[in-house]
Amino acid sequence: MTSGIFARNILTTEGWRQNARLSIENGLIDTLTFDTEAMAADEQHEIIVPAASNLHSHAFQRAMAGLAERRGPASDNFWSWREVMYRFTFAIEPEEAEAIAAQLYMEMLEAGFCRVGEFHYLHNDQDGSHYANIAEMAERIGSAASETGIGLTLLPVFYAHSNFGGLPPSDGQRRFIHDRDSFSRLMEASAKIVDGLKGAVLGIAPHSLRAVTADELEYVTGLTDGPVHMHIAEQTKEVEDSLAFSGQRPVEWLLSNTTVDGRWCLIHATHMIEAETSGLAKTGAVAGLCPVTEANLGDGIFPASLFLEAGGRFGVGSDSNVLIGLSDELRQLEYAQRLGERARNVIARAGGTTGRRLFDGAVSGGAQAMGIQSGIASDAPASLLSLDNSAAPWLSNDQALDGFIFAGQVKPDCVWVNGEKQVEGGVHRKREAIQSRFKAAMSGLMARTD
Repeated sequence: MTSGIFARNILTTEGWRQNARLSIENGLIDTLTFDTEAMAADEQHEIIVPAASNLHSHAFQRAMAGLAERRGPASDNFWSWREVMYRFTFAIEPEEAEAIAAQLYMEMLEAGFCRVGEFHYLHNDQDGSHYANIAEMAERIGSAASETGIGLTLLPVFYAHSNFGGLPPSDGQRRFIHDRDSFSRLMEASAKIVDGLKGAVLGIAPHSLRAVTADELEYVTGLTDGPVHMHIAEQTKEVEDSLAFSGQRPVEWLLSNTTVDGRWCLIHATHMIEAETSGLAKTGAVAGLCPVTEANLGDGIFPASLFLEAGGRFGVGSDSNVLIGLSDELRQLEYAQRLGERARNVIARAGGTTGRRLFDGAVSGGAQAMGIQSGIASDAPASLLSLDNSAAPWLSNDQALDGFIFAGQVKPDCVWVNGEKQVEGGVHRKREAIQSRFKAAMSGLMARTD
């Protein structure tokens, strides 16, 4: 426990306040006072803001970073990238999956994230059979989260089919596949994993409308009252396949056939028409945007202006984990809108800064999608991020967020997760050991996949 933290500027649930002192007890903000003075033993910072949640991650894909940028004999797209990803998954052993996840989660913390939503679908052994411990790979995710200290919302993925209409899965998907009975056992085991981790949350993830039938969707969403996450409308081919199967677009079908509400987080939701966009906004669900991955895969541009005008909520995630950065995700989100609309400061409210709107949205929407409370207030979780503005001390508070997201002038400094400091001076407390194990795992993995 820190005896006290003093911030000259702090972004609370009620806005910016000055000369704030807070204390932490049992992972929560115990006291929070403003316009006061620091005590002698206090840890002092210039700027403290709430740490954000990374709402969508496939941890094992961090090992692929930089390995899928070679063009094939024909034009490349999401579907050709997916085949490369499938082949890569065949080689990963459980201990390697844990080392990769620990490296990733350490990097997320250093980037200013306090929690990860692990959309976990690498379930099975290399031949597609279940491990003797059906939650072997989920336990590896839990161990990596425990070692690094990141908050975890575990989202076991139900994945049963290759396309609409309950088509049989392909061989490339064999490490992902469950039926109802085996998935129920996985969920029971996952609940025990979460129970053993401080502040962890268990949700559920029907992979996509391509991978689950309507009956399966109803079944799996009834297995927990936690968050529900689903990929949807990421690619135009998915929209075309949905129309061919059901006569409806993916988001249109979901809103017509399922009760979508604040529990839900729809990942990507890139290709929506106006009625779907406003309809999704009205449900209170979160749009889980992964702008760096969506750009890397050539997915398309999310209709942010219309969605936000309709009252929509959003958060950001790093998805394929090709690059880890809170500022990178938020910057890419805004820049894609600028390119699409040929305008500037698209997401900002009139008279406000773009960085502040992006940051507030990511913090609140991300927390909702993770099933946790957000913001800096008394009795709230002490998940905090201090920002180093020493390179640009002339920036005002909101401008400091702009400097963090757009200009690289302001850097992540310290990160606390549920009251425990995991990052100091931009460096994770276990960086050397975690990185060493990751390098060893990658050496073995690459030797088997070359």
